Amino acid sequence: MRRTKIICTMGPACSNEETLEKMVRSGMNVARLNFSHGDYEEHGGRIQLIRTVRERLNVPLAMMLDTKGPEIRLREFVDGRATLEDGKPFVLTIEDVEGTSERASITYRDLPKDLKGGERILIDDGKLELRVDHCTESEVHCVVVHGGIVRNRKSINIPHSRLSLPYLSEQDKNDILFGIQQDVDYIAASFTRNKEDVISLRKFLDYHGGHDIKIISKIENIEGVENFNEILRESDGIMVARGDMGVEIEFERLPGLQKRFIRRCNQAGKIVITATQMLDSMMTSASPTRAEITDVANAVFDGTSAVMLSGETAAGKYPVEAVQVMAKIATQAEKDAFDMLANRKIRFDLELADKTNAVCDAACTMAMDVHAKAIIVVTKYGHTAHRMSKFRPFMPIVAATHVEKTYHQMGMNWGVFPVLAQPQKNSDDLMRHAIDCAKQIDMVTNGDLVVIAAGVPVDTPGSTNLLKVEVVGERR
Repeated sequence: MRRTKIICTMGPACSNEETLEKMVRSGMNVARLNFSHGDYEEHGGRIQLIRTVRERLNVPLAMMLDTKGPEIRLREFVDGRATLEDGKPFVLTIEDVEGTSERASITYRDLPKDLKGGERILIDDGKLELRVDHCTESEVHCVVVHGGIVRNRKSINIPHSRLSLPYLSEQDKNDILFGIQQDVDYIAASFTRNKEDVISLRKFLDYHGGHDIKIISKIENIEGVENFNEILRESDGIMVARGDMGVEIEFERLPGLQKRFIRRCNQAGKIVITATQMLDSMMTSASPTRAEITDVANAVFDGTSAVMLSGETAAGKYPVEAVQVMAKIATQAEKDAFDMLANRKIRFDLELADKTNAVCDAACTMAMDVHAKAIIVVTKYGHTAHRMSKFRPFMPIVAATHVEKTYHQMGMNWGVFPVLAQPQKNSDDLMRHAIDCAKQIDMVTNGDLVVIAAGVPVDTPGSTNLLKVEVVGERR
Protein backbone atom coordinates (compact mmCIF):
# COMPACT_ATOMS: atom_id res chain seq x y z
CA MET A 1 0.00 0.00 0.00
CA ARG A 2 1.77 3.12 -1.24
CA ARG A 3 1.54 6.30 0.84
CA THR A 4 3.72 8.63 -1.26
CA LYS A 5 1.62 10.25 -3.98
CA ILE A 6 2.42 10.50 -7.70
CA ILE A 7 1.85 13.64 -9.77
CA CYS A 8 1.76 13.27 -13.55
CA THR A 9 2.04 16.10 -16.06
CA MET A 10 -0.59 16.08 -18.79
CA GLY A 11 0.47 16.40 -22.41
CA PRO A 12 0.20 14.83 -25.87
CA ALA A 13 1.46 11.45 -24.64
CA CYS A 14 -1.51 10.97 -22.29
CA SER A 15 -4.30 12.99 -23.90
CA ASN A 16 -6.52 10.00 -24.57
CA GLU A 17 -8.83 8.07 -22.26
CA GLU A 18 -7.11 4.72 -22.61
CA THR A 19 -3.65 5.98 -21.63
CA LEU A 20 -4.87 8.22 -18.81
CA GLU A 21 -7.01 5.43 -17.37
CA LYS A 22 -3.99 3.11 -17.37
CA MET A 23 -1.92 5.78 -15.61
CA VAL A 24 -4.56 6.24 -12.90
CA ARG A 25 -4.85 2.48 -12.41
CA SER A 26 -1.04 2.33 -12.16
CA GLY A 27 -0.90 4.87 -9.33
CA MET A 28 -1.43 8.42 -10.60
CA ASN A 29 -2.92 10.67 -7.87
CA VAL A 30 -2.67 14.20 -9.26
CA ALA A 31 -2.84 15.61 -12.80
CA ARG A 32 -0.54 18.58 -13.44
CA LEU A 33 -1.54 21.06 -16.14
CA ASN A 34 1.56 22.96 -17.26
CA PHE A 35 0.47 26.41 -18.48
CA SER A 36 3.93 27.18 -19.85
CA HIS A 37 2.69 25.20 -22.85
CA GLY A 38 -0.62 24.84 -24.66
CA ASP A 39 -3.73 27.00 -24.98
CA TYR A 40 -7.09 27.04 -23.20
CA GLU A 41 -8.67 24.71 -25.74
CA GLU A 42 -5.99 22.07 -25.09
CA HIS A 43 -6.11 22.45 -21.31
CA GLY A 44 -9.91 22.50 -21.30
CA GLY A 45 -9.98 19.25 -23.24
CA ARG A 46 -7.55 17.63 -20.82
CA ILE A 47 -9.54 18.80 -17.80
CA GLN A 48 -12.67 17.23 -19.27
CA LEU A 49 -10.69 14.05 -19.91
CA ILE A 50 -9.52 13.98 -16.28
CA ARG A 51 -13.10 14.39 -15.06
CA THR A 52 -14.33 11.63 -17.35
CA VAL A 53 -11.69 9.15 -16.20
CA ARG A 54 -11.94 9.87 -12.47
CA GLU A 55 -15.74 9.58 -12.57
CA ARG A 56 -15.59 6.31 -14.48
CA LEU A 57 -13.03 4.82 -12.10
CA ASN A 58 -14.64 6.43 -9.03
CA VAL A 59 -11.28 7.58 -7.63
CA PRO A 60 -9.91 10.85 -6.25
CA LEU A 61 -7.76 12.63 -8.84
CA ALA A 62 -6.73 16.22 -8.08
CA MET A 63 -5.95 18.83 -10.74
CA MET A 64 -2.98 21.17 -10.30
CA LEU A 65 -2.53 24.23 -12.53
CA ASP A 66 1.17 25.10 -12.86
CA THR A 67 1.65 28.78 -13.78
CA LYS A 68 4.27 30.22 -16.12
CA GLY A 69 5.31 32.62 -13.37
CA PRO A 70 7.59 35.65 -13.75
CA GLU A 71 9.77 33.99 -16.37
CA ILE A 72 11.84 35.36 -19.24
CA ARG A 73 12.02 33.63 -22.61
CA LEU A 74 13.55 34.16 -26.00
CA ARG A 75 11.14 34.78 -28.86
CA GLU A 76 11.23 33.10 -32.28
CA PHE A 77 14.28 32.51 -34.50
CA VAL A 78 14.60 32.34 -38.27
CA ASP A 79 14.01 28.65 -39.13
CA GLY A 80 13.28 28.04 -35.43
CA ARG A 81 16.92 27.90 -34.31
CA ALA A 82 20.35 29.51 -34.34
CA THR A 83 23.91 28.52 -33.43
CA LEU A 84 25.83 30.66 -30.95
CA GLU A 85 29.64 30.41 -31.07
CA ASP A 86 31.96 30.78 -28.09
CA GLY A 87 33.55 34.23 -27.82
CA LYS A 88 31.20 35.86 -30.35
CA PRO A 89 28.95 38.84 -29.49
CA PHE A 90 25.22 38.27 -29.05
CA VAL A 91 22.50 40.86 -28.42
CA LEU A 92 19.23 40.43 -26.51
CA THR A 93 16.74 43.09 -27.58
CA ILE A 94 13.25 44.20 -26.57
CA GLU A 95 12.56 45.01 -30.24
CA ASP A 96 10.44 42.54 -32.19
CA VAL A 97 12.94 40.82 -34.49
CA GLU A 98 13.41 37.30 -35.79
CA GLY A 99 16.34 35.74 -33.99
CA THR A 100 19.68 34.97 -35.64
CA SER A 101 23.13 33.92 -34.44
CA GLU A 102 23.79 37.61 -33.66
CA ARG A 103 20.64 38.85 -31.89
CA ALA A 104 17.25 37.72 -30.56
CA SER A 105 14.12 39.21 -28.99
CA ILE A 106 13.17 38.66 -25.34
CA THR A 107 9.80 38.66 -23.56
CA TYR A 108 10.81 40.95 -20.65
CA ARG A 109 11.07 44.60 -21.71
CA ASP A 110 12.84 45.87 -18.58
CA LEU A 111 15.75 43.42 -18.73
CA PRO A 112 18.23 46.05 -20.04
CA LYS A 113 17.37 48.23 -17.02
CA ASP A 114 17.85 45.39 -14.52
CA LEU A 115 21.24 44.10 -15.68
CA LYS A 116 24.77 45.42 -15.52
CA GLY A 117 28.11 44.42 -17.01
CA GLY A 118 29.64 41.15 -15.83
CA GLU A 119 26.38 39.35 -14.96
CA ARG A 120 25.75 35.82 -16.22
CA ILE A 121 22.80 34.91 -18.44
CA LEU A 122 21.85 31.24 -18.80
CA ILE A 123 19.73 29.99 -21.70
CA ASP A 124 17.77 26.73 -22.02
CA ASP A 125 18.26 25.54 -18.41
CA GLY A 126 21.95 26.47 -18.48
CA LYS A 127 22.91 24.71 -21.71
CA LEU A 128 24.18 28.04 -23.09
CA GLU A 129 25.83 30.86 -21.15
CA LEU A 130 26.30 34.55 -21.94
CA ARG A 131 28.19 37.27 -20.07
CA VAL A 132 26.80 40.82 -20.10
CA ASP A 133 29.20 43.37 -21.59
CA HIS A 134 26.97 46.47 -21.40
CA CYS A 135 23.34 47.55 -21.72
CA THR A 136 21.52 50.27 -23.64
CA GLU A 137 17.89 51.34 -23.21
CA SER A 138 16.63 48.52 -25.42
CA GLU A 139 19.47 46.00 -25.68
CA VAL A 140 21.69 43.75 -23.59
CA HIS A 141 25.05 43.31 -25.32
CA CYS A 142 26.68 40.00 -24.39
CA VAL A 143 29.59 37.72 -25.14
CA VAL A 144 28.93 34.00 -25.66
CA VAL A 145 30.73 32.01 -22.95
CA HIS A 146 29.31 28.56 -23.75
CA GLY A 147 27.65 28.34 -27.14
CA GLY A 148 25.46 25.81 -28.88
CA ILE A 149 22.14 25.52 -30.67
CA VAL A 150 19.32 27.68 -29.30
CA ARG A 151 15.68 27.25 -30.30
CA ASN A 152 12.43 29.19 -30.13
CA ARG A 153 10.97 30.20 -26.75
CA LYS A 154 13.83 28.83 -24.63
CA SER A 155 14.09 29.99 -21.02
CA ILE A 156 16.43 32.68 -19.74
CA ASN A 157 17.80 32.63 -16.17
CA ILE A 158 19.80 35.37 -14.47
CA PRO A 159 21.47 33.75 -11.42
CA HIS A 160 21.72 35.85 -8.26
CA SER A 161 19.90 38.84 -9.82
CA ARG A 162 16.87 40.63 -8.37
CA LEU A 163 14.66 41.42 -11.33
CA SER A 164 11.74 43.85 -11.19
CA LEU A 165 9.33 41.46 -12.92
CA PRO A 166 5.78 41.62 -11.50
CA TYR A 167 4.91 38.32 -9.83
CA LEU A 168 1.49 37.90 -11.46
CA SER A 169 1.68 38.74 -15.14
CA GLU A 170 -1.49 39.39 -17.13
CA GLN A 171 -1.05 35.96 -18.70
CA ASP A 172 -0.82 34.31 -15.28
CA LYS A 173 -3.92 36.17 -14.09
CA ASN A 174 -5.89 34.99 -17.12
CA ASP A 175 -4.61 31.43 -16.66
CA ILE A 176 -5.59 31.41 -12.98
CA LEU A 177 -9.06 32.79 -13.80
CA PHE A 178 -9.43 29.94 -16.30
CA GLY A 179 -8.37 27.52 -13.56
CA ILE A 180 -10.97 28.94 -11.16
CA GLN A 181 -13.66 28.52 -13.82
CA GLN A 182 -12.52 24.93 -14.38
CA ASP A 183 -12.51 24.21 -10.62
CA VAL A 184 -8.88 23.13 -10.31
CA ASP A 185 -7.73 21.98 -6.88
CA TYR A 186 -4.22 23.42 -6.63
CA ILE A 187 -2.17 26.27 -8.09
CA ALA A 188 1.54 25.52 -8.41
CA ALA A 189 2.98 29.03 -8.23
CA SER A 190 6.17 29.23 -10.29
CA PHE A 191 9.26 31.21 -9.22
CA THR A 192 7.88 32.23 -5.83
CA ARG A 193 10.32 34.76 -4.38
CA ASN A 194 8.92 35.83 -1.00
CA LYS A 195 5.83 35.78 1.20
CA GLU A 196 4.38 38.82 -0.59
CA ASP A 197 4.15 36.76 -3.80
CA VAL A 198 2.09 34.10 -2.01
CA ILE A 199 -0.11 36.66 -0.25
CA SER A 200 -0.83 38.47 -3.53
CA LEU A 201 -1.80 35.17 -5.18
CA ARG A 202 -4.04 34.24 -2.25
CA LYS A 203 -5.81 37.62 -2.44
CA PHE A 204 -6.29 37.24 -6.19
CA LEU A 205 -7.76 33.75 -5.76
CA ASP A 206 -10.08 34.81 -2.94
CA TYR A 207 -11.30 37.91 -4.78
CA HIS A 208 -12.22 35.88 -7.86
CA GLY A 209 -13.93 32.99 -6.06
CA GLY A 210 -11.00 30.60 -5.75
CA HIS A 211 -10.91 30.56 -1.95
CA ASP A 212 -10.94 26.74 -1.86
CA ILE A 213 -7.94 26.38 -4.19
CA LYS A 214 -4.70 25.51 -2.38
CA ILE A 215 -1.34 27.12 -3.18
CA ILE A 216 1.82 25.10 -3.77
CA SER A 217 4.78 27.50 -3.93
CA LYS A 218 7.60 26.43 -6.25
CA ILE A 219 11.12 27.11 -4.99
CA GLU A 220 13.17 27.76 -8.13
CA ASN A 221 15.51 30.71 -7.57
CA ILE A 222 17.92 32.21 -5.05
CA GLU A 223 15.26 34.53 -3.59
CA GLY A 224 12.95 31.59 -2.97
CA VAL A 225 15.74 29.69 -1.24
CA GLU A 226 16.69 32.64 0.96
CA ASN A 227 13.05 33.37 1.89
CA PHE A 228 11.97 29.74 2.24
CA ASN A 229 10.63 29.92 5.80
CA GLU A 230 8.37 32.91 5.17
CA ILE A 231 7.11 31.37 1.92
CA LEU A 232 6.33 28.12 3.74
CA ARG A 233 4.27 29.91 6.38
CA GLU A 234 1.98 31.45 3.77
CA SER A 235 1.67 28.38 1.50
CA ASP A 236 -0.35 25.18 1.62
CA GLY A 237 2.65 23.30 0.30
CA ILE A 238 6.02 23.52 -1.43
CA MET A 239 7.39 22.11 -4.67
CA VAL A 240 11.14 21.51 -4.70
CA ALA A 241 11.50 22.39 -8.39
CA ARG A 242 15.01 21.18 -9.07
CA GLY A 243 15.15 22.19 -12.73
CA ASP A 244 15.30 25.97 -12.58
CA MET A 245 16.73 25.85 -9.06
CA GLY A 246 19.66 23.85 -10.38
CA VAL A 247 20.26 26.52 -12.99
CA GLU A 248 20.09 29.51 -10.65
CA ILE A 249 21.95 27.89 -7.74
CA GLU A 250 25.18 25.89 -7.65
CA PHE A 251 24.18 22.33 -8.57
CA GLU A 252 26.17 20.79 -5.72
CA ARG A 253 23.85 22.52 -3.22
CA LEU A 254 20.70 20.83 -4.56
CA PRO A 255 20.77 17.58 -2.52
CA GLY A 256 21.24 19.39 0.79
CA LEU A 257 18.57 21.97 -0.03
CA GLN A 258 16.12 19.23 -1.03
CA LYS A 259 16.57 17.44 2.29
CA ARG A 260 16.32 20.66 4.29
CA PHE A 261 13.15 21.80 2.52
CA ILE A 262 11.44 18.43 2.92
CA ARG A 263 12.33 18.35 6.62
CA ARG A 264 10.97 21.87 7.18
CA CYS A 265 7.72 21.02 5.36
CA ASN A 266 7.34 17.87 7.48
CA GLN A 267 7.85 19.93 10.64
CA ALA A 268 5.27 22.47 9.52
CA GLY A 269 2.78 19.80 8.48
CA LYS A 270 2.74 21.04 4.87
CA ILE A 271 2.66 19.13 1.58
CA VAL A 272 6.04 18.85 -0.15
CA ILE A 273 6.57 17.73 -3.74
CA THR A 274 9.90 16.61 -5.18
CA ALA A 275 10.06 17.36 -8.90
CA THR A 276 12.13 17.45 -12.10
CA GLN A 277 14.03 14.75 -14.00
CA MET A 278 13.09 12.00 -11.57
CA LEU A 279 12.75 9.40 -14.33
CA ASP A 280 14.00 11.54 -17.22
CA SER A 281 15.53 8.65 -19.17
CA MET A 282 12.05 7.13 -19.48
CA MET A 283 11.22 9.83 -22.01
CA THR A 284 12.81 7.41 -24.49
CA SER A 285 13.58 4.24 -22.51
CA ALA A 286 11.18 1.68 -21.06
CA SER A 287 13.30 1.36 -17.91
CA PRO A 288 14.96 3.91 -15.58
CA THR A 289 18.63 4.34 -14.80
CA ARG A 290 19.94 3.10 -11.46
CA ALA A 291 20.66 6.70 -10.46
CA GLU A 292 17.01 7.64 -11.09
CA ILE A 293 15.78 4.72 -9.00
CA THR A 294 17.97 5.89 -6.13
CA ASP A 295 16.86 9.51 -6.59
CA VAL A 296 13.17 8.63 -6.25
CA ALA A 297 13.83 6.35 -3.28
CA ASN A 298 15.89 8.99 -1.49
CA ALA A 299 13.08 11.53 -1.84
CA VAL A 300 10.76 8.98 -0.20
CA PHE A 301 13.32 8.33 2.55
CA ASP A 302 13.55 12.09 3.14
CA GLY A 303 9.78 12.23 3.71
CA THR A 304 8.42 13.80 0.53
CA SER A 305 4.61 13.85 0.26
CA ALA A 306 4.66 13.36 -3.50
CA VAL A 307 6.99 12.75 -6.42
CA MET A 308 6.35 14.29 -9.81
CA LEU A 309 6.71 13.19 -13.42
CA SER A 310 7.06 15.94 -16.04
CA GLY A 311 8.07 15.18 -19.62
CA GLU A 312 7.98 11.46 -18.84
CA THR A 313 4.17 11.47 -18.93
CA ALA A 314 3.54 14.65 -20.95
CA ALA A 315 5.61 13.82 -24.01
CA GLY A 316 7.52 10.60 -23.35
CA LYS A 317 7.21 7.29 -25.14
CA TYR A 318 6.36 5.36 -21.97
CA PRO A 319 3.91 7.37 -19.80
CA VAL A 320 2.16 4.35 -18.27
CA GLU A 321 5.41 2.52 -17.59
CA ALA A 322 6.86 5.64 -15.93
CA VAL A 323 3.97 5.71 -13.45
CA GLN A 324 4.32 1.99 -12.80
CA VAL A 325 8.05 2.35 -12.13
CA MET A 326 7.51 5.34 -9.85
CA ALA A 327 4.88 3.45 -7.86
CA LYS A 328 7.12 0.38 -7.47
CA ILE A 329 10.11 2.41 -6.29
CA ALA A 330 8.06 4.44 -3.80
CA THR A 331 6.32 1.37 -2.40
CA GLN A 332 9.58 -0.49 -1.86
CA ALA A 333 11.31 2.58 -0.40
CA GLU A 334 8.51 2.93 2.16
CA LYS A 335 8.91 -0.71 3.17
CA ASP A 336 12.68 -0.37 3.47
CA ALA A 337 12.64 2.82 5.51
CA PHE A 338 9.42 2.84 7.50
CA ASP A 339 11.32 3.23 10.73
CA MET A 340 12.38 6.63 9.33
CA LEU A 341 8.84 7.59 8.39
CA ALA A 342 6.38 5.88 10.71
CA ASN A 343 5.25 7.52 13.89
CA ARG A 344 8.26 9.75 14.14
CA LYS A 345 7.72 12.72 16.42
CA ILE A 346 7.69 15.84 14.28
CA ARG A 347 8.69 18.93 16.21
CA PHE A 348 5.71 21.28 16.30
CA ASP A 349 5.91 24.75 14.91
CA LEU A 350 4.47 26.87 17.71
CA GLU A 351 1.63 28.23 15.59
CA LEU A 352 0.53 24.66 14.75
CA ALA A 353 0.51 23.31 18.32
CA ASP A 354 -3.27 23.42 18.65
CA LYS A 355 -6.17 21.16 19.59
CA THR A 356 -6.38 19.42 16.22
CA ASN A 357 -2.67 18.58 16.26
CA ALA A 358 -2.99 17.17 19.77
CA VAL A 359 -5.94 14.98 18.75
CA CYS A 360 -4.10 13.76 15.63
CA ASP A 361 -0.98 12.96 17.66
CA ALA A 362 -3.09 11.02 20.16
CA ALA A 363 -4.92 9.18 17.37
CA CYS A 364 -1.66 7.96 15.82
CA THR A 365 -0.30 6.84 19.19
CA MET A 366 -3.56 5.08 20.05
CA ALA A 367 -3.70 3.37 16.65
CA MET A 368 -0.19 2.02 17.14
CA ASP A 369 -0.92 0.85 20.70
CA VAL A 370 -4.05 -1.12 19.73
CA HIS A 371 -2.63 -2.33 16.37
CA ALA A 372 -5.44 -0.63 14.47
CA LYS A 373 -5.93 -1.56 10.82
CA ALA A 374 -6.66 2.06 9.88
CA ILE A 375 -7.27 5.53 11.21
CA ILE A 376 -10.61 6.85 9.97
CA VAL A 377 -10.97 10.62 9.83
CA VAL A 378 -14.28 12.40 9.35
CA THR A 379 -13.58 15.79 7.79
CA LYS A 380 -15.31 18.51 5.79
CA TYR A 381 -12.44 20.46 4.25
CA GLY A 382 -9.59 18.00 4.85
CA HIS A 383 -7.76 19.89 7.63
CA THR A 384 -7.77 16.97 10.08
CA ALA A 385 -6.61 14.46 7.46
CA HIS A 386 -3.87 16.87 6.43
CA ARG A 387 -2.68 17.24 10.02
CA MET A 388 -2.91 13.48 10.64
CA SER A 389 -0.65 12.91 7.64
CA LYS A 390 2.06 14.95 9.37
CA PHE A 391 2.63 12.18 11.92
CA ARG A 392 3.31 9.56 9.22
CA PRO A 393 1.34 6.73 10.91
CA PHE A 394 2.08 3.15 9.91
CA MET A 395 -1.58 2.43 9.13
CA PRO A 396 -3.55 4.14 6.32
CA ILE A 397 -5.57 7.27 7.01
CA VAL A 398 -9.03 6.83 5.50
CA ALA A 399 -10.53 10.32 5.19
CA ALA A 400 -14.29 10.57 4.68
CA THR A 401 -15.79 13.82 3.38
CA HIS A 402 -19.01 14.80 1.64
CA VAL A 403 -17.32 17.73 -0.17
CA GLU A 404 -16.18 16.58 -3.62
CA LYS A 405 -13.39 19.16 -3.94
CA THR A 406 -11.96 18.08 -0.58
CA TYR A 407 -12.19 14.46 -1.74
CA HIS A 408 -9.92 15.16 -4.71
CA GLN A 409 -7.57 17.55 -2.87
CA MET A 410 -6.84 15.02 -0.13
CA GLY A 411 -5.38 12.71 -2.77
CA MET A 412 -2.19 14.81 -2.56
CA ASN A 413 -1.63 14.10 1.16
CA TRP A 414 0.87 11.43 2.19
CA GLY A 415 -0.83 8.29 3.51
CA VAL A 416 -4.38 9.63 3.06
CA PHE A 417 -6.95 7.55 1.18
CA PRO A 418 -10.02 9.73 0.53
CA VAL A 419 -13.59 8.43 0.36
CA LEU A 420 -16.64 10.40 -0.74
CA ALA A 421 -19.33 10.07 1.92
CA GLN A 422 -22.93 11.18 2.27
CA PRO A 423 -23.86 13.92 4.78
CA GLN A 424 -25.16 12.62 8.12
CA LYS A 425 -27.19 14.30 10.85
CA ASN A 426 -25.34 13.13 13.97
CA SER A 427 -21.88 11.93 14.96
CA ASP A 428 -22.84 8.27 15.49
CA ASP A 429 -24.35 7.97 12.01
CA LEU A 430 -21.37 9.81 10.57
CA MET A 431 -18.83 7.42 12.11
CA ARG A 432 -20.81 4.34 11.07
CA HIS A 433 -21.04 5.66 7.52
CA ALA A 434 -17.31 6.45 7.46
CA ILE A 435 -16.52 2.86 8.48
CA ASP A 436 -18.81 1.59 5.71
CA CYS A 437 -16.95 3.79 3.21
CA ALA A 438 -13.61 2.37 4.38
CA LYS A 439 -14.98 -1.15 3.87
CA GLN A 440 -16.11 -0.27 0.35
CA ILE A 441 -12.54 0.59 -0.71
CA ASP A 442 -11.20 -2.57 1.00
CA MET A 443 -9.21 -0.73 3.66
CA VAL A 444 -10.91 -2.58 6.53
CA THR A 445 -13.09 -5.63 7.03
CA ASN A 446 -15.31 -6.99 9.80
CA GLY A 447 -13.36 -7.68 12.97
CA ASP A 448 -10.67 -5.06 12.33
CA LEU A 449 -9.88 -2.47 14.97
CA VAL A 450 -10.00 1.14 13.80
CA VAL A 451 -9.39 4.48 15.47
CA ILE A 452 -11.87 7.20 14.50
CA ALA A 453 -11.19 10.94 14.72
CA ALA A 454 -14.17 13.25 14.31
CA GLY A 455 -15.68 16.47 15.55
CA VAL A 456 -18.77 17.34 17.54
CA PRO A 457 -20.93 19.17 16.59
CA VAL A 458 -21.15 17.52 13.17
CA ASP A 459 -20.06 19.42 10.06
CA THR A 460 -18.26 22.17 11.97
CA PRO A 461 -14.79 22.88 10.51
CA GLY A 462 -11.98 22.87 13.07
CA SER A 463 -14.00 21.02 15.71
CA THR A 464 -11.97 17.77 15.80
CA ASN A 465 -12.33 16.78 19.44
CA LEU A 466 -13.36 13.12 19.51
CA LEU A 467 -11.36 9.88 19.39
CA LYS A 468 -12.91 6.44 19.41
CA VAL A 469 -11.72 2.84 19.04
CA GLU A 470 -14.19 0.64 17.15
CA VAL A 471 -14.36 -2.96 15.98
CA VAL A 472 -15.59 -3.02 12.39
CA GLY A 473 -18.91 -4.83 12.07
CA GLU A 474 -19.59 -4.95 15.81
CA ARG A 475 -23.09 -3.80 16.72
CA ARG A 476 -23.41 -1.03 19.26
